[in-house]
Amino acid sequence: MTMEVNAAVVGSFDHPPRYEPFDLPAPVDEDQVVVDVLAVGLHPRVRTGASGRHYTSTGKLPMVPGVDGVGRLEDGRLVYFVADDELTGPMATRTVVDARRCVPLPEGADVVKIAAAMNPAMSSWVALRRRVPIRPGQSVLVLGATGNAGQMAIQVAKRLGAGRVVGAGRDPGRLALLPGIGADATVALTGTAEATGAALAEAAAEVDLVIDYLWGVPAAAAIMSLLLGRADRGRELNWIQIGSVAGPVIELPSVALRSANFRLQGNGQGAVSTRAYLEELPALMDEIDHGGIAIAARALPLADVESVWTAPETPGVRTVLVTTESCLDQAGVPRPAE
Repeated sequence: MTMEVNAAVVGSFDHPPRYEPFDLPAPVDEDQVVVDVLAVGLHPRVRTGASGRHYTSTGKLPMVPGVDGVGRLEDGRLVYFVADDELTGPMATRTVVDARRCVPLPEGADVVKIAAAMNPAMSSWVALRRRVPIRPGQSVLVLGATGNAGQMAIQVAKRLGAGRVVGAGRDPGRLALLPGIGADATVALTGTAEATGAALAEAAAEVDLVIDYLWGVPAAAAIMSLLLGRADRGRELNWIQIGSVAGPVIELPSVALRSANFRLQGNGQGAVSTRAYLEELPALMDEIDHGGIAIAARALPLADVESVWTAPETPGVRTVLVTTESCLDQAGVPRPAE
């Protein structure tokens, strides 16, 4: 049994999603519920999934993309939900979600802000709460701090008790903004490996944790620069690998693992259980909704997904797709029409 909805449908991995009718499979058990979708973030993770390049991709088409969203259940409750890989994605006017992956939101919550911020903030929040729990006063380097997730990681680290946070990135304009959101120092990642390595060693050699959104050549160079610059190589350095903007592989000398107390691990789907992720969501949502973690977002109609998908992104702003068959609820955000 199916129900017809309008959705962003991926019919080919070589073409952006098209807004068109889609037959949504009905819930098959009591754990699955229908949700009227209000807002869905267009995250980098969503783009890689829609292109078939994410490591969780099955290659099955057609598909509806998306990893999370905000919606309203049939009983009227407002919820944030995390999509299940086995179910249709949330970029649709309605979708089916696992009720166990829904977290209630208070009426009046800023659903666009929640949809924009939860995914990029979740990576560093879970990394510093579950993967390598941060201790009060520890220092953190964010590698790739000029991206959306990196900017949020600086705020998250501070909110969770970091004593000092260093942000490293390539975009000089956005790098200059980092002190305003909590960075105690910044490092410009340039094309000159020697100069970049020296700057990283000076600013961040003694950090306790690294949150890495880059990987590739920059990460390999940074690892060696930090380890060689540490006064005591026996003091633990935890490197948490989250993104691979600069490349999917690195070349790392084995001496990096033998000559220092260096621990390399990742954070993502599979590294932390779904249950652990879900347990962290209410506290993170509260931080975002009350302004403890800030993000800039722009809302655009889901019906325009094909043109939005290929349009240049505004640096520092996360795009959120909202349903067009809607009226404004009391929070001033789109809500599906009855």
